[in-house]
Amino acid sequence: MRLRSGSIKRKENFEKAHTAIAEKTKEAAISVLPIVGIVLVLCLFIMPMQADLLLCFLIGALMIVVGMGLFSLGAETAMMPIGSKIGTALTKTKNLPLILMVSFLLGFAITVAEPDLQVLAATVPHIKSSVLLITVGVGVGFFMTVCMLRILTGASLRWLLIGCYAVIFALAAFTDRSFLSIAFDSGGVTTGPMTVPFILAMGLGVSMIRSDKSAEADSFGLVALCSVGPILSVLVLGFFYKDSEGVAGLSAAAFENTAEIGSAFLSAIPAYLKEMAVALLPIVAIFVLFQLLLLRLHGRPLAKILIGIVYTYVGLVLFLTGVNVGFSTLGAELGAALALSEAKYLLIPLSMLLGWFIISAEPAVGVLEKQIEQVSAGAIPGKAIKLSLSVAIALAMGLAMLRVLTGISILWFLVPGYAIALALSFFVSDIYTAIAFDSGGVASGPMTATFMLQFMMGASTALGGNVLSDAFGVVAMVAMMPLLSIQVVGVLYEGKAKRETVSEPSYGDYEIIELWGVSAQ
Repeated sequence: MRLRSGSIKRKENFEKAHTAIAEKTKEAAISVLPIVGIVLVLCLFIMPMQADLLLCFLIGALMIVVGMGLFSLGAETAMMPIGSKIGTALTKTKNLPLILMVSFLLGFAITVAEPDLQVLAATVPHIKSSVLLITVGVGVGFFMTVCMLRILTGASLRWLLIGCYAVIFALAAFTDRSFLSIAFDSGGVTTGPMTVPFILAMGLGVSMIRSDKSAEADSFGLVALCSVGPILSVLVLGFFYKDSEGVAGLSAAAFENTAEIGSAFLSAIPAYLKEMAVALLPIVAIFVLFQLLLLRLHGRPLAKILIGIVYTYVGLVLFLTGVNVGFSTLGAELGAALALSEAKYLLIPLSMLLGWFIISAEPAVGVLEKQIEQVSAGAIPGKAIKLSLSVAIALAMGLAMLRVLTGISILWFLVPGYAIALALSFFVSDIYTAIAFDSGGVASGPMTATFMLQFMMGASTALGGNVLSDAFGVVAMVAMMPLLSIQVVGVLYEGKAKRETVSEPSYGDYEIIELWGVSAQ
């Protein structure tokens, strides 16, 4: 009887795992398929591409879908619980130096494993990948400690952001131009699908120890502050790092037959298996240490986290293999071909169209919609948020391509954009400001860091532009626009709520109310 019940439970667990993988893979497919569809239409009817590149692109897209699905499931079942449990356990120790030290280490470790950052580090030509990863990791780690101090003390997010961005733009005025766009891109890609769930869960775990009403609200804004760290650290790096003078080039590949294509994918997998094992090792080591000393999880919760780590690992390997071998190459070639053709005028509207579909298909946007609906008690509908984000990201992509075509400095967009975003924070509730700045991490997802960056680089190279200053910066533009759109929506809906409150009739405590008169109104 026990054997039978045990086999039934194993069967149920297998079915649940299978269903969860299928759901996450479906979400990833919905995110990737609009890009695949648009690219197929372009390649088949407008801009012919080599058949081997298109086949590589389709194989890469399939690997990205499966990889993103497994990775998302792993982040949900392993990274979020690890972050939440460690955050709660740390706070209960009431040992501030320990809290800050572990926050730094976790911020560093989780950032180095971020897939979007891995892609950017491999793309940047004049900074060694290891140097960029360590620099960005240190930046995030430092600001994780700032986040923990803010949650524990209840410091104002608005004034922290104003102070940080004042320093950022002061440094930006003097730093090396080839580091400028990459610094802001680093801030965007860092808050990706690996980092965001972990940071939010850890912040929520720490905030639970507080009993005041604003504790939950203070758990928002962590992503916003952690986005600041990479920008500052890479800008500072620009003053000192002179080791490499590499020149950005297109991702290129040519294959004589299908066997060579298969060999290219298979030969890349072992390298990424090793690379991701090294990237995830610090996170696993910290979890094991906490498990032995403080958490002491047993049975199903522990098994779930361990299986989630395996999902994360396998998903990262598949994702990076698909991106680097097949997906990015066609993006670069397509951008270059369009820039040199008579269809050059399509670059800006095409970028806007891709931006619209990228954000509307992003699974994390649904989480953001629910978050805002909950905070506003249903006053702001999810459809309004999704529409505002779609418009914002479409504009961001159009402006990014305009920079590629004209060479306008990114500061002409970022300085007024952030100035307006920070000014709006004085006209909307603090919670909307926190969510708006957090939403930049939602918007700058995997598709922006992979396909769209290569697309911009291809167009810039073909036109003879400066790739480092013109093409890089697309992630930064995408990360900035939600700061404006979410807060504008918050201002509009809060104003509407106030007007409705004022228009309602009010009565004194001892006033006699004739009900038939009220109903007649």
